[in-house]
Parts: sequence; structure tokens; C-alpha cells
Amino acid sequence: MIKKIVSAVSAVLLTATAVSYSADDLRNLGDALLGKGKITSEMDLTGDKVVDGFDLVEMRKNFISTGEFKEMTLSATEENVKYTGRNYYDGKTAWLVQSGSAIEFTVNAKYAEITIAGDYSINNAEKYRSRYAVIVDDEIIVDDVMSEKSKTIKLFDDSKSRTSEIKVIHLSEANNGTIGVSEIKINSDSPVPVVPAKEKELSIEFIGDSITCAYGVEGQSAYEQYTTKTENFMKSYAYLTAKKLNADYSAVSYSGHGIVSGYSNEGERNADQIVPPYYKICGNLKDYAKPWDFTKKANDVVVMNLGTNDYSYVSKDFEERSQEFIDGYEEFLETIRECNPDAYIVCTYGIMGGQEMYPLIEQAVKNFSEKNKDNKITVYESPIQNQADGIGSDWHPSEITQQKNAYILADKICNALGMESDQLGLDVASDAEYSISTSEDASVSPYFSDYDKSYWLNVVNGGKSDDSIEAHVSGIGLKKGGKYRLTFEISTTDGEEIPILIRSADKSKTYFSDTFTGAGQKTPYESELTVEETDDSAEFVLQIGGKDSYNVTLYNLRLERIG
Repeated sequence: MIKKIVSAVSAVLLTATAVSYSADDLRNLGDALLGKGKITSEMDLTGDKVVDGFDLVEMRKNFISTGEFKEMTLSATEENVKYTGRNYYDGKTAWLVQSGSAIEFTVNAKYAEITIAGDYSINNAEKYRSRYAVIVDDEIIVDDVMSEKSKTIKLFDDSKSRTSEIKVIHLSEANNGTIGVSEIKINSDSPVPVVPAKEKELSIEFIGDSITCAYGVEGQSAYEQYTTKTENFMKSYAYLTAKKLNADYSAVSYSGHGIVSGYSNEGERNADQIVPPYYKICGNLKDYAKPWDFTKKANDVVVMNLGTNDYSYVSKDFEERSQEFIDGYEEFLETIRECNPDAYIVCTYGIMGGQEMYPLIEQAVKNFSEKNKDNKITVYESPIQNQADGIGSDWHPSEITQQKNAYILADKICNALGMESDQLGLDVASDAEYSISTSEDASVSPYFSDYDKSYWLNVVNGGKSDDSIEAHVSGIGLKKGGKYRLTFEISTTDGEEIPILIRSADKSKTYFSDTFTGAGQKTPYESELTVEETDDSAEFVLQIGGKDSYNVTLYNLRLERIG
């Protein structure tokens, strides 16, 4: 128990019976005792000139049941609920404007219900109406599109009082309207029956397009047309990243939008669908185009994933339009930094292709960093989606692709903030280097294709033994106690036996060894291993010596941490 001595001069004697305390008071006292907040004299409730656990117990008495149940109606204000993302309260209703915008609260009652409100989007065609979910104690009790002006949803109805965590979340995007929460009705005997969910220590903002919105993530194929029923922000890499890092989040994302141009069928600039003009407001639609207060809750990290829609414009005259995109990207970075002076900015691109754009983004980030002497910014290329992982509506990322990118982004954020990454879900061989070593009596002709990460090895002289020729995949980071799944495919002669190893770069330690046996084209291999020590520069090795004149091709090497 952490104790702080309060000066006798400044101490103010209070009693729990004389003063009513709010949920914020209770949280502030708890945080202060954990060293996360400031100790004040008003926190000495017992009058012993020490702020400790006894004061916390005394304050908690304020929240004990009165024994008399009453029906109450509360508004969805920030006094009662936690706002997640960009929300707008109009005096009657809390509008959940952006993708993933939500309200969250804890309720103590034997009965609880909420009133959901619909905006103009209830008049849209059904496939374009706003989608939302209501979650009670991590269980989704409603997942629907809003088709009514107002709708009452029962959260629970029990014979005795219970405490439950409630969340209402906007699953579709701001382009198609929004969802409102008007009232919370309860029957409770608690003096403070509804309490906002606790703020998390880390806060991340995501700026993006349809990929960030999770457009079509629940679509059955690439040829299925978009509807809001297939758009689910809780399956977006953004939501999944925040969940993995136990972070609060906010999204500013619009399908079809870019930085200098939105999606363009004809290759002409689409200036009506660009994100920068909407960044400083709650939402792009008229009713929600209110200034956004960036100081209310500062972002620790801002992630920008834009450029995919710009590609439809830039690619039509790449040489002439590249600089326009670089300048626009750099200008938007200036706006982001102005609004988030202390945040770490993480830029990424690439999930849906158009890889020619990535060097332009790298250049814009470099220009911005050097011009402003800003070292709190980084950039990385997201892997292009793999059809084997499924494709969502209109060729958008599947749930598997979104999850894989969440694992990658969470690792990048950990590295940026100096936090330890657990690597879970990461392919730790994704950025490895491919090379060959041979003995004097051996020779091989290698070719690495960056397009599909295939490694073609034409053995001319095999030398005397298996290790006369070694194909290395180097620079693999392993963590002590980590469990990994090794998968790859090899094309070689039927029956050909190839020793495989995972070892330290200096060959002093072998973490895994086995023998692969060829069985024609792209023979798959899979195995699991657990590493007993940390090695930041391990390598995967194929020993292909000892035999002349044959070919080996390695495909799709992946070493994924699974536990």
C-alpha cells in the first residue's frame, strides 16, 4: 500500500457521511494511491493526516446500496459514459460519428435499457444504413442496421442487482450516417448507478480510408458488392491493434478518400474525397462538422494509412503527379503534427497494392522529418493481401488480413514507444535477408524474387557434403520462451532430402533441426518449435550441398510466433 503524508497545515478533515463523492473522485483517489495521480489534502477522509487505503474504503462507502430501488433516466453525457472516438453530443443525444465511435459505461442495477437514435441515414437504402452493436459484458446482444428514428434495447432484467459493462459501438463508417444514444434507463438502489468506463493509459488515433473502416471485411468474396452489413470496425486492423495494446482509440476514416485525390475511375483528380479538410472536425457530414478538440484527450500515437485511393489518380501520370502527392502528404503531416504535438506518428501503406506509391510516402516522411527535425515519426510498408487469406467485398482485406496487419502494427508501435513487443502473430522472418555460402569445391546460382519472396537455387557443383552449400535467411529475431510455427514450400526432385536448421548466426547454437523430403512442386512443410533463449540475429538454413546439378526453390517461408 502506498502512503503519502499530508501536511497538517493543509489537511482538511472530511467525513464520508457529510460529502457525496462521484465516480471520478473515487478513481482519482485510487490513481493517486498507485502513484498515477496527485495526492491532495481533500483525500484525507479519515482525518489521520495520511492518505492511504483507509481513505479509499471510506469513500467506497458512498457507493454502497441504499436498499431502495428507484427508476432513473440518465443522458449519455460524459459525466455518465466514456466517449471512445469522435462523438458529438447535441444536448439530447450522443452521436457516434466515426468508425468505431462508442460509448462505454458500468451500470449497477437490476434492470437497464438504452434508447438508440437514428439520423437521416435511416432513409437510406437498407444496404447503406448505419450498422451498430450493443455489447453487455463482452457479449454482443444486438448487431443490426438502424432503420428507425428511435429504438429501445433492453440490456438486462434480473431479480436482483448486478454490475455489468456496457458498450454501444458504431460499426460502419461516417460516410453512411451515424448512430445516437439518447437515454439510459435503470432500476437501481445504488447512489451512483452508472459510471463511465475507465480511460486507458495509451491512446491511438487511426487516419485512413476503406481499409481502416473495415469495408467489406465480412463479405464472402471479392465480387460481392459493398453493404454496411459487411463493414465491421471491430474486425479492422485499427480496432484489433488497439485491443492488443489495451489502448483507447479514435478513427478518422472515409472510404474512397485520399490525400490529394479520392478514388478516380477516369484518372482525373477527385478533390471532393480527400481526408485533410475533415481532419479537424468531428465528421464530414453537415450535422457533425463541428471543430474537434485535440487537447481534450491527447493522442500518444497517430497512425496514417492513406494513399491507396490516390494511386488511381497518380498512376495515370506517375512521373508528373508523384511530386504533387509527396507535397500533399507532407502538408498533411504538418497538420497532424500541429494537432498532436507530442504524438508518435506511424505511417504505412500497401495492403491493397499499388506498391509504386510507397517510395513516395517514404520521401514525404523523410522530407517532413528533416525539415522539422522531427524524430517521432516512422514509416513501414504493409504486406499486400494474400488471396489465400480470403478477399472481402470489392477486393478489400479479409478478417485474416486485417488481423495479420494488426499484429504488425502493434509491433511497430511497441518499437516506436520503447515498449516490449510480444511478437504474437508476427512473421519474424518477413524482413530477413537471403544469401548463400559455399565451400571452395561447390558452386550454385541463386536468384531471389522480391515479388513473391521465392528463392531459386540452381546447384552446379554440390561439393562433398550437405553443408558445402548453405542458403541463409538471416536477421531473424527470436524471444526466449517463444513458441513458433515454421512453414514453407519447396520445389525439388522427388525424394531429395534437405537438412533444415534454425541456429545462431555464429553457428554455435542450434534451436531447431529437421530434414525436408522433396515430393514435387511446392511441397509444403510445417513444424513448431520453442526457443529457450533470446537471439536477435538468428538464421534459417537450407543445406543443399553434396549433390551436383539439381534445383531447389524455396517459397513462402514464414516463422510465426504463436505463443
